[in-house]
Amino acid sequence: MQLTSTQQPSSVRTKHLLVVDDEPAIRLILEHYFATEYHVILAADGFEALAWLQQGHAAAAIVLDYEMPEMNGLDFIKQVRAYPRHENTPILVLSGTDETSNKILCLRQGADDYLVKPFNPEELEIRIEKVRNRLHAA
Repeated sequence: MQLTSTQQPSSVRTKHLLVVDDEPAIRLILEHYFATEYHVILAADGFEALAWLQQGHAAAAIVLDYEMPEMNGLDFIKQVRAYPRHENTPILVLSGTDETSNKILCLRQGADDYLVKPFNPEELEIRIEKVRNRLHAA
C-alpha cells in the first residue's frame, strides 16, 4: 500500500483532502498546492483510497482520476456513495478525456464535478470550495 499524507502536523489542518490518482506527478502537484489548507492524503488507486475511508476516516473532498488500473473512477464513486457516511462527500473527477459520455456517467453516479486534464489547480480549488459551501448551506 502506497497511501501517503503530507508531512506537516495535521493539528494545524483539520480537513482531509483525499487525492486518488495513479500518476505520481498529479499527486505531487496536488499535494504541494493544497498542503497549506488540507491534510492531503494520497492514494495511487481506488483500493488504497477505499481502505483509508473504511478505517473510519472522512475527507472534506475527494479528487479522483477517472482512468486508473484495477478500479476506475466510476467504480470508486459507486463504492463511496454506497456508504451513508460518505454520501455527501464532494467528489471531483479529473480525466484525460473530454468525452461527454464519461462526464455524464460520473455525474450520474454521484460525482459533483468533472475537470479535464491538463487542469489549473486554482480552478480545482475554487470548484472544491464551491461544492463544499453549497453542501454546508443546504
